[in-house]
Amino acid sequence: MIKKTQKLNHFDDQGQAHMVDVGAKAETQRLARATGSIRMQAATLRLIAAGTAKKGDVLGVSRIAAIQATKRTAELIPLCHPLALTHVEVDFTLNKKTHAVHCTATVATLGRTGVEMEALTAVSVGLLTIYDMCKAVDRGMVLDEIHLLEKKGGKSGTWTK
Repeated sequence: MIKKTQKLNHFDDQGQAHMVDVGAKAETQRLARATGSIRMQAATLRLIAAGTAKKGDVLGVSRIAAIQATKRTAELIPLCHPLALTHVEVDFTLNKKTHAVHCTATVATLGRTGVEMEALTAVSVGLLTIYDMCKAVDRGMVLDEIHLLEKKGGKSGTWTK
């Protein structure tokens, strides 16, 4: 819930968008974990699980795409700071009951600002890559429930969903 005294920190006193000045902040260990899913037809999930999709190793390529995306987040999200990441981990799990692939990304840095956007970007791009690699057989796939699970570090400390 947003408190009445809180304001969006990407706007100055005149309401103009700006990049937040983090120069005076202390460097701390920062970590963020995000997750999301892509739902699909059962046959599409079987192709992914068997590694027989026409374009190749869907989860392997999607993992690399997700990792690359974390490193490019500042290029995609206009007011994000470029960060030197110290760790990126991307995991995929298959759910045969719901015909879905779940993606979880964990991103870390030692810095002055958090890595929530990098973790969310990793999940989004990882799932989009699955869509791209499987769209020839299933254009009805749905990306779902992309959200932050936790963040650690900085002045605000730890937040967990």
